[in-house]
Amino acid sequence: MAATDDLMMGFELHCSKTIRDALAAGASSTSLIGGKRPIDCLIEMYTRSNRFADCLRLMLDAGAALDDPLLEATLLDDDQQLRRVLDSSPQCLERRLYLDCAYTYLRGVSALHVCAEYNSVKCARTLLKNAMDVDARAETDGEGIGGQTPLFHAVNSNQNHCRAMMELLVEAGADLDVHVKALVWGGGFAWETVLFNITPISYAQCGLYAQFHRREEDVYSNIAYLYKRRYGTDPPVRNVPNKYLLKDRVIPPKK
Repeated sequence: MAATDDLMMGFELHCSKTIRDALAAGASSTSLIGGKRPIDCLIEMYTRSNRFADCLRLMLDAGAALDDPLLEATLLDDDQQLRRVLDSSPQCLERRLYLDCAYTYLRGVSALHVCAEYNSVKCARTLLKNAMDVDARAETDGEGIGGQTPLFHAVNSNQNHCRAMMELLVEAGADLDVHVKALVWGGGFAWETVLFNITPISYAQCGLYAQFHRREEDVYSNIAYLYKRRYGTDPPVRNVPNKYLLKDRVIPPKK
């Protein structure tokens, strides 16, 4: 059990050494953890970093499997593997993918949505060069929730890790006015939230919600970038951070 706990800690921290040590200590790469495959636990985890692909590759080498070459290439950001997949099966660009995700719902999405969620920049470029629609829509459920484009997955990522993907999609012509009725944030997790009447810019601003745990500086940096690309001017931001919120805080003196 301790080895499994260490494995989950490695997933949380994107620490390949911790994962490797846990596997060496007896943690299984395939036995279910809380009813989920270990590799799915890694994928759905809330951490976003450039160490994710190394952790995923380590699990695959240890015997875990995704059983989906398109998804595997995309999550690893392996553009060479992706090109081989596209050469052998060009129609896979039309496929819908389904993953559990700590943030924006990945249900019935394109490979480009997955790239946007995990900052797989190399694979995103390959998909766009192969004529994938930069504004491909995710599935919408019976309540009208969903329908987001890939850009929504990049505008308020953990540690702003997906800023590069956000800029790539905008440079590729992503629609900044696209509107969805509602989106699910953190579906199936304790922080699950339905957000209504959303555009990419308003979704970036949702990073200020407490359950998003985003840095205010990153939120407003992304808003400024998107707003200026859409309207040609800086956004009229006022009183940020809200000064009145500081009145009850004890600010330590500067040394």
